[in-house]
Amino acid sequence: MMDIRDAYRRALDGFGHRLHLVRDGQWSLPTPCVDWDVRGLVNHLVAENLCVPELLAGRTIAELGDAVDGDVLGDDPVKAFEVSAQGAVEAVYAEGALTAVARMAFGDVPGEEYITELFADALIHTWDLARAIGGPERLDPELVASCAEWFAQAQESYRQAGVIGEELGLPEDAGQQALLLAAWGRTP
Repeated sequence: MMDIRDAYRRALDGFGHRLHLVRDGQWSLPTPCVDWDVRGLVNHLVAENLCVPELLAGRTIAELGDAVDGDVLGDDPVKAFEVSAQGAVEAVYAEGALTAVARMAFGDVPGEEYITELFADALIHTWDLARAIGGPERLDPELVASCAEWFAQAQESYRQAGVIGEELGLPEDAGQQALLLAAWGRTP
């Protein structure tokens, strides 16, 4: 698997590329994440990005309180994403990030695993955003391969936690991206 920090940075770059394609009338469009429209999906990623520096520095989710609850996008969602992504990327490349402990609501997570989860979330949500706005859905094949390798071991725990839907059955020759998306409960 590639350096997870590079994978995360590249996944955020891919999301940012699609985000720049969102037009004024598309913010309320539904996404494959049934709980979120486009704005809600972007808000989720920005809130997650804002947590990264804090959690890798040793703060807990509880200590963050409601700082990232509600709308964190303001009047310029693209700018909010860019600023938050820059801070998140700087945090994962900081000395000690891979060995830090992220203190999540459900328990402590080693820094490298936390960054891997962030990478996977950003990559899958890149596709969600693209699907919602009719943008380019093809994900970086190297990132897809890295995510698929990790997720093969993680998907059952994600499914048991209710974080993802049921895996959709696809033929093995459907392609790695389609199989990964189906494993996440998406319909490619």
